[in-house]
Amino acid sequence: MTASSTFNASSAKDYEQVMGRWSRRLAEKFLDFAGCLDGESVLDAGCGTGSLSEAIVARTATTTVHGIDLADAYVDYAQVRLPDPRATFSVGDVCSLPFEDGRFDRVLSLLVLHFVPRGTAAVAELRRVAKPGATVAATVWDARGGFVTSRMFCDTAAMLDPRAGEMRARSFTRPMTRPGELAAAWREAGFREVQDTMLAVRMDFETFEDFWRPYTGSDGPGAAYVATLDNAKRDALRKALRSAYLDGEEDGPRSYAAVAWAVKGIA
Repeated sequence: MTASSTFNASSAKDYEQVMGRWSRRLAEKFLDFAGCLDGESVLDAGCGTGSLSEAIVARTATTTVHGIDLADAYVDYAQVRLPDPRATFSVGDVCSLPFEDGRFDRVLSLLVLHFVPRGTAAVAELRRVAKPGATVAATVWDARGGFVTSRMFCDTAAMLDPRAGEMRARSFTRPMTRPGELAAAWREAGFREVQDTMLAVRMDFETFEDFWRPYTGSDGPGAAYVATLDNAKRDALRKALRSAYLDGEEDGPRSYAAVAWAVKGIA
């Protein structure tokens, strides 16, 4: 965790379990909305393990993409994952991007801004590095109303532990996750032709263990909370969460909706 992010990030493997597999699904819906044309130079701001960059390269023949992220482990993973000369990655801060003004034809940010305490500064930086007339777009989870798996985890934990209520409050009140907040931030930053929408994907799990495993890792707010529990409290949470997952049926596959807000505007 750093001053410019509230997402604890240390293991690319753990991130892939908690979020990367869903980022890949959302990236496709996001690009359908935000667009991506051949020959462009695109910034993937807060690239994580490279899901969006991979989708951009797959969709185009000549577009170049530069991914930047605070987490060294994620950047290293993305470089190995996408060994394409059109994709480059580096460590950096979305609140202080290491690029000159007007560098990119398109600036995109996938599942980042709700973890940035200085969101206004981040949006200003996205606008600064975009060429005049470039599209700048972002998407974040609808943390309170549209993120079913997070709601299951946080509500179950809060039922068992008053401290988890604080974790739940932080998770469901992150910046730019309420209806209209992303669009308002884009208008305040001076973008024109601002459009916003909702994007939906499914989160599919094979078993409860597949659902629970990300919380035993090192990355993400849920795992950070579970790491603070002693064995008894951890076992109690696991048991209660398993009951919520099973929902009166045998263990096996489950599918949950996940909704994200998305916005785009012209610099």
